[in-house]
Amino acid sequence: MKTSTLQKPVERIVSPDFDSIFSSRAKAIQSSAIREILKVTERPEVISFAGGLPAPETFPVKETLAAMERVLTASGREALQYSTTEGFAPLREWIARRNSTPDAPVHPDQVLMVSGSQQGLDLLAKVLIDPGDRVLVETPTYLGALQAFSLFEPTYVSIPSDDDGVIPEAMGESLRGAKFLYCLPNFQNPTGRLLAEERRYQLAQKARELDLLILEDDPYGELSYAGDTPPSIRSLAPERTVYMGSFSKVLAPGIRLGYVIAPEALRAKLVQAKQATDLHTSTLSQMAAYEVVKDGFLDSHIPTIRKLYSDQCQAMLSALSRHMPEGVRWNAPKGGMFLWAELPQGMDATALLTKAVENNVAFVPGMPFFAENPSIESLRLAFVTVPPPRIEEGVKRLAELIRASR
Repeated sequence: MKTSTLQKPVERIVSPDFDSIFSSRAKAIQSSAIREILKVTERPEVISFAGGLPAPETFPVKETLAAMERVLTASGREALQYSTTEGFAPLREWIARRNSTPDAPVHPDQVLMVSGSQQGLDLLAKVLIDPGDRVLVETPTYLGALQAFSLFEPTYVSIPSDDDGVIPEAMGESLRGAKFLYCLPNFQNPTGRLLAEERRYQLAQKARELDLLILEDDPYGELSYAGDTPPSIRSLAPERTVYMGSFSKVLAPGIRLGYVIAPEALRAKLVQAKQATDLHTSTLSQMAAYEVVKDGFLDSHIPTIRKLYSDQCQAMLSALSRHMPEGVRWNAPKGGMFLWAELPQGMDATALLTKAVENNVAFVPGMPFFAENPSIESLRLAFVTVPPPRIEEGVKRLAELIRASR
């Protein structure tokens, strides 16, 4: 048998010019400022007030392991199989019961399970936003929401806000026709502020007057240090509110489990969008989470998280009071994981961060949290993963850098 003597020509391997084939949407994507900062803070010597991460000592490892074992032993094939897009029915029923009020009951069919509440934001953006649509946001607002929404090219309108949250009186008739208002009423990321109860009623009324949808994002509501919060906006205007919740802050973020409660017509469209995105959220995570929470575990677990976070917050407030120079201002959160600070007028928090990292301390500058007209002086401090002695040392270093920058 003759063998071929022909040889393939040597070809120069050239990769595609991806910049020329990326979609305009892909070209507009920006890296998360927080995620980029977190790369620096992985060094153990860095005292990091940057990451919005829950304290890992609050994760119910033993309970989750036992739940996984029970699920896999009793229903292993079901847990490892594809499932419905809407989510695991017993968990949706549990969520519906937990979020129902006498005036605003929740039916399980209104609940859609999502792979973390960030996916909820993405799905809502996909089904609601066309290029140029007006989207109303707080001042400042959650960076992850801006990232999810911006892919679909809205026109942002920043609603004036103060220490009590968004100001409903600032929402006039000119905002009629906006697609929705996005807000975090409970211990907001990034500021840690709590929307005043009176303003919740006013927002519900404004939504009806302006024919407006409200997206109520509530990952931190269970983290009230006193154990209570004002009524949800959903409970005051259920027909005009989409409510988003998460298991990331009360169980663990690694299970990637959140949920959306929406009026039925909108929930049906979200289901279709999710089918095109990932078919369904992890069956195993849903079944295990239900196994953990179904018998009241959160009623005893969440108070331990609140106590830890309250103590951490007080440690930071005390350190700020002792060390910060005149001209630096900050709030005193009543829950959650963050507080908001403002440097003396004209001082740039982003420039300060560079010096801070050189001195092994980190935070998040406030600028990325603004949809418009960012404040260069603002910054977010996260305190729940830093023990009090390191909080003290980190705040002291920051204070010294601020004095030196004047």
